[in-house]
Amino acid sequence: MEIEKNYRINSLLEFYGELLTKKQKEYITLYYADDYSLGEISEEFSVSRQAVYDNIKRTTKILEDYEERLKLLQDFDNRNKQLDNLVHYVQEHYKDDHTLWQLVSELEQSEEG
Repeated sequence: MEIEKNYRINSLLEFYGELLTKKQKEYITLYYADDYSLGEISEEFSVSRQAVYDNIKRTTKILEDYEERLKLLQDFDNRNKQLDNLVHYVQEHYKDDHTLWQLVSELEQSEEG
């Protein structure tokens, strides 16, 4: 469960991180992406552990609110699932169609970057 939560928060950060304040982004990145403890973050910024905890909790709620309204992560995940289904179908039914494979490859690359 903790790994899933870390993955979700880091994914939300990818989509909505630029909408956060500098402090919000620093705290949540250190906690979820860099695996700092509350104590380590509180020492780094000379604030209480409670202040760090409150900031991270609030920021997590903000990220979830953005996702609830904009659904960027959900849409991204849905497109990836559809792309996986397409790749599987092409592998089964059109493995020798080089033009189709080129198109699928281009689609995959457009999703990556």
